[in-house]
Amino acid sequence: MTMSLGPLLLVFVLGFVVTPSTLAQNDARYIKFLTQHYDANPTGRDDRYCDSMMRQRGLNSPCKGRNTFIHGNKNSIKAVCGENGNPYKNNLRISISKFQVTTCRLTRVSFGRWCLYRASRDFRRIVIACENGLPVHFEESIISLKQADPSPRNGSASFLSPLNPEQ
Repeated sequence: MTMSLGPLLLVFVLGFVVTPSTLAQNDARYIKFLTQHYDANPTGRDDRYCDSMMRQRGLNSPCKGRNTFIHGNKNSIKAVCGENGNPYKNNLRISISKFQVTTCRLTRVSFGRWCLYRASRDFRRIVIACENGLPVHFEESIISLKQADPSPRNGSASFLSPLNPEQ
């Protein structure tokens, strides 16, 4: 009887050892996602907003070519990993609802050290990667051109007009 409990006990103990480190890694990726792409209460949302936010979030060394900030609340963004999202290509999730976003695009580098950005504001559906119910990567934002089911069928997604993915 004790021989059969050995493997079970080992699996149980390993579960406690492996799970916290996996959760900590996911939390770190989620925190990085929030740092790079989340701003609950934006002010201005103009070019100065982008210049300031990119500098504050450390996304300007070196100058990042493009970055999108999602506005709203964290729970709504997290919900894209569940009930407010649908499966999308390559294990991504696309939001059912639109989010207020500001996309910052690098326009020039001034004096070799200042990154200057152009802001564009919109309401868009977001495409993200999720791990254990948390967003960990922003892929793109999408404008829906006509009402349709958000999950692409037969390799066709002609109703979507994506921005280029962000790294």
